[in-house]
Amino acid sequence: MRFLTLAIASLSAWVSVVEALTISQINGIKFLSDYNGQAVTGVQGLVTAKGSAGFYIRSTDLSTDLRASNSIYVYGSSALNNVTVGDIITLDAKVSEYRSSINYLYLTELISATNIIVISQGNAVKPIVLGDKVISGPPTEQYSALDDGDVFGVPSNESTVSAENPTLQPQLYGLDFWESLSGELITIKSPTAVSKPNTYGDTWIVGSWEITGRNERRGVTMTDKDANPEAIIVGTPLDGTNNPETTLLGDSLADITGIVQQVFGYYYILPLTNLTILASQQPETPPITKLISNNKCDQLTFSSYNVENLTPKVQHLPDIANHIATYLQTPNLVFLQEIADDDGSTDNGIVGANLTLTTLINSIAAQSNVTYAYAEVDPVNDVDGGATGYNIRQAYLYNPLVLRLRNPNPGNSTTSNVVLPGPELEYNPGRISPLDPAFTDSRKPLTAAWETLDGKNKFFTVNVHAGSKFGGTGIQGDERPPINGGIEDRVAQATVTADFIAQILAEDPNAKVIVGGDFNEFSFVTPQEIFLAISGMKDLEDVAGIPMVERYTYLYEMNCQQLDHIYISSSMTTDAKIEHIHVNTWATSAGQISDHDPSVAKLNVCE
Repeated sequence: MRFLTLAIASLSAWVSVVEALTISQINGIKFLSDYNGQAVTGVQGLVTAKGSAGFYIRSTDLSTDLRASNSIYVYGSSALNNVTVGDIITLDAKVSEYRSSINYLYLTELISATNIIVISQGNAVKPIVLGDKVISGPPTEQYSALDDGDVFGVPSNESTVSAENPTLQPQLYGLDFWESLSGELITIKSPTAVSKPNTYGDTWIVGSWEITGRNERRGVTMTDKDANPEAIIVGTPLDGTNNPETTLLGDSLADITGIVQQVFGYYYILPLTNLTILASQQPETPPITKLISNNKCDQLTFSSYNVENLTPKVQHLPDIANHIATYLQTPNLVFLQEIADDDGSTDNGIVGANLTLTTLINSIAAQSNVTYAYAEVDPVNDVDGGATGYNIRQAYLYNPLVLRLRNPNPGNSTTSNVVLPGPELEYNPGRISPLDPAFTDSRKPLTAAWETLDGKNKFFTVNVHAGSKFGGTGIQGDERPPINGGIEDRVAQATVTADFIAQILAEDPNAKVIVGGDFNEFSFVTPQEIFLAISGMKDLEDVAGIPMVERYTYLYEMNCQQLDHIYISSSMTTDAKIEHIHVNTWATSAGQISDHDPSVAKLNVCE
């Protein structure tokens, strides 16, 4: 289905006519055709596939230049009845560059086809096999020459593919590789699912070619300057069947044959028929954490979990409780994000979350031997971002038989916490700079000071839920580098939060500080780099030696990625450990309880 047509305008109402061009000449060796807007006659090709709104033809005069696709899409359902797969035809048409959004790359296609003549029928249609000796697999790291070596680089959107129209280098860049195959019928051997299906059943896959970022679950993990352009999304089958809804991360799939086409801002394979699942990874669910507390200061456990708009009435609350009780083994202190107010989506001015938190605590207690207490600060109504009415905030659950707040003195929604000599906190718990413009329409960091029940061991925590990536553009989009939505806000938030932590460590360089939560950013991107540089904290992943490809708590598009982080001060690095428990990234779409995985750490807070 087409929505808004945004085609590059022809130079005038008069359209020139070009005769006897091959398909590869029409496509050319750039993203945009030199013949856009022009009429072409006598275009000859083999019909390789048909869709609901057009068909695909491959040149009978194949070019050996791997930069120029030998195939093209012919748009227009009126011509469908005149051709059959296996026909060699000629036609007259107009060259067009089409996209449905200014953020997308253009699709070179033929429109208004007329004078379709069938030259012969029943010809063999053989797909190109990717990864063989003729066409190797796609590049594994870079998307575009316009990204300056870093798809996450700032500033973003310094150029656009449509303005620059660079010459394709398919051996170096992922966008160029898939563009060089636009309209082509291909086969991918032994594919692996690297995502679960979206709401349309579309599923990201990689084939039997070179792959970087492969994790133990057979997904692909985003790492510094590598967002895995070797993956491609499989869309709606051309025969009208449906792709399975139960595909899991790492599933082995049957060979896929289909057409490469630019659809809704991404390069897709439109398969001839639906995906077939051959096998899934085992175990089906992740093991419970191995990081178990001894309830003493040298081996306390901490967890961070974004529980996705948790209200007292949501069906997944008992499942969240089960995750904490069973998979996380009731950590001593839990950093929660997205705790909603007591009436959830109802936008009536209520901001309190006592019912939400006590319902969760009671559900955990029913599934374990721990009855948590909680600490939080209510937000101002409708000013902390998130879904309207929910008033999401961070909160702590803590085991009162092991820990307590040190000198409790709660702040309110607008009071800014202060680091006092000692160090101590003026408000406990309290919020960091809630009126600072950095946190406009975003969650404010929640700080607290804790001690063991004997009063001998003190530590500080900061619970973070940074601004969202709303407003970003697709990784395969026109803007290069892609727009990382909200990055300016996250830079400001990281700076303010890090300054607060630096004040604690200035009072006592040996202070024990733990920062955790949903930072909505990757560890190798500017906000997190700024946070570490100013705060002096250590990334617990680095301290614990977690392999880069196993650092993920979130699954988005083709990438396993890490938005959730735990940081610790230098005095806590000895024997520090962390695990990510993949209860949600490994689940089916229907079985996913939150969009984030929780993490568990074991740390020494002894003085």
